Amino acid sequence: MKVILIKDVEKIGKAKSLIKVKDGFARNFLLPKGFAIEANAGNLKKLKQDQEKMVLELEKKKGVAEELKSRLDKFSLNIPVLVQEDGSLYGSISEVDICAALKNEGIEIEKSCLVMEEPIKALGIYEISLKLHPEVSSKLKVWVVKK
Repeated sequence: MKVILIKDVEKIGKAKSLIKVKDGFARNFLLPKGFAIEANAGNLKKLKQDQEKMVLELEKKKGVAEELKSRLDKFSLNIPVLVQEDGSLYGSISEVDICAALKNEGIEIEKSCLVMEEPIKALGIYEISLKLHPEVSSKLKVWVVKK
């Protein structure tokens, strides 16, 4: 039996996908639990429309990410911090601090977009990787300076 998954089902498939399963599994588990709907003509038409809509949204998000990438490639971020007498930072600079500094500059980025192995713990110039979209990545130059 062919069904359209409504929700992600582990080891079966992702939402909005057309799959073929045994009749008993579909009738006794997927359909009653609300994980899937039957793949009839009307539901297949709706699935196709949803997939086209999703493709358009992904293209739009990719365009926004490309614009942000071009803006960030020309941009460097200065973060003034308090330092101890020996030159070490009192704390460290994490993804949250970088996102807050970018927000002050008018650039909104989610914390999950930043790729940092560990927080910044010293003065200097750092290059932070950004994953803006599955197909778009960028680098951000961060200057950590004494306040």
